[in-house]
Formats: sequence, C-alpha cells, structure tokens
Amino acid sequence: MSTHRVLHLSDPHLTGSGYDEDGVDAAGALDRILYDARFVPDIDVVLVTGDIADDGSAEGCAAVLQRVGAFARERGVPHVYTTGNHDAREPFAKVFGSAHLGPDGVDLGEGGPDRAAVSEVGGLRIITLDSLVPGSVHGIVSDEQLTWLDGLLSRPAAAGSVVALHHPPIAIGTSPSMANVNLRDAGRLAEVLAGSDVLAVLCGHYHSQVSGFLSGIPVWVTPGVVTRIDLTAPSHLVRGVLGAGATVVDLGGPFSPMFHVLQARDPRAGEQVYLVDSTSGADTAAEE
Repeated sequence: MSTHRVLHLSDPHLTGSGYDEDGVDAAGALDRILYDARFVPDIDVVLVTGDIADDGSAEGCAAVLQRVGAFARERGVPHVYTTGNHDAREPFAKVFGSAHLGPDGVDLGEGGPDRAAVSEVGGLRIITLDSLVPGSVHGIVSDEQLTWLDGLLSRPAAAGSVVALHHPPIAIGTSPSMANVNLRDAGRLAEVLAGSDVLAVLCGHYHSQVSGFLSGIPVWVTPGVVTRIDLTAPSHLVRGVLGAGATVVDLGGPFSPMFHVLQARDPRAGEQVYLVDSTSGADTAAEE
C-alpha cells in the first residue's frame, strides 16, 4: 500500500477581524502553526476539520482559505475542509464549494448529500461529512449522509479511505463536557464503518488531542489551532489556554496509522483564555 501524510488542523475560529469572539488573535495562531509546520516533509494533503469561522462568516472562511491555501499551494498539495458547529453552511459553501480543493484552488470534490463530499489523493479516498446542527454544540450525521457513505465504502479505494468530520464519535469519560458535545448516535456511524477500508476517522471540536476506536478503526481528535483545552483542570471546568496545535497523520506505513502532534512556538502558550463551569455554563474567575 502506498503511503500518505496528512497535515491535520482544526478549529482556527477566524473572523474577518482576525480575532475570535474571545478576543484571541486567531489569525496569529493559524499563522504560527503553519509557519512551524513549514519544514514537515512529504505532506500530501492539508485537512481542516471545522470551526473555520468563529462567527460563521464568509470573511472568516476566506481568511482561513487565504492562509491554508497559500501553504498548500507552495507545496503543490490539495486542501480539504469540513464544517463545524461555529460555521454556517451558506457562507462556507460560498467560499469553499465542495471544500475539496486542489493546490491551485480548483474544486476537486464530488458532492454528496447535506454537504458531504469525496475526493482522492494518490489513491487515498478522503471523505468529509457535515455534522453541523445549527444552533447546537453537539453534532449529527444525517441518515442521507450515512446511506451515501455506506455506498462509497462498498467499493474499496486503492490506498484506503479517511473519514473526516468535526464532531468526534468518542469522548473521555472523565470530561462531562465532551460527552455532551460529541457526535450523537455514533453507533450508526460505527455500523457503516465496520469492515470497511477506512484507515482513520479524523475530527476536531475538542481542542485537545484525544484518541480512541470506533468499530476497531482509530479515531483521532487533533488539538485546536486557536486555543487548546487544558485537561488538567477539574472535570467540571473547561479551561481554554493559548497554544496552537496540529497533527501529522501518517498512513500506509509499517505503523499506520501514526499520529504525532505539532505545537507552535508561542511565548504565551498555556496562558488561560477562559474557564467555564460545564455544570452551569458560567464563566469562572478563579481556578478551583
């Protein structure tokens, strides 16, 4: 089997101003991780799994496309995007089309139902699903998408498949917030993936690196770009801190799939941005 390397980003949360709605320099965070990823060799595709625009705007989407597109163009590789809970479908589609773009920005995706899409990179099939539920933090993959996905996976790809979506179908049991905001009805997705050629399910949303399995298939959640969630906080608190991250995903080699995390060099990394009590939703001024 041929090998592929995916640079996996998620949750840039840009707006037209370059700042997210918490006042974080989201454009600067994305620029830092892309700058520090410049020496990663042999990247075949860049994948961004949702929460592209913090305010759902076309301007936020365009700001991400400008930066990620330039990185991909310099390397001559395609770039692929999914929606997240902060995104809005109409502006997202206006900027990204199918969201499977070639190095020159040409739309390469074959569209499916409800903004699902698919493309291939050197025999590796990349399938994106739309798990956005407008106005909600949790995610759902529609019946129509699952039926379409089942049909796709009935025909194996030359180098296998990757499924990408924003909301993880897994959660850490000690983090109540993750169990409330993940993908609902993940068992239905598991049934479709069972026995298929899917090498990995790649997600975002949690702003923290998390791994698990679904129907025996590795699930990887890449850390957030704009902020990361500090899981050393007490379980009822959600602590967001600065520190952009990304993942290099290696597929098809002797240890496939392999995931290793990149952390942008940032003198403010670890600085607290917010602290929220997940039992009440209230901001907390001091750490408990």
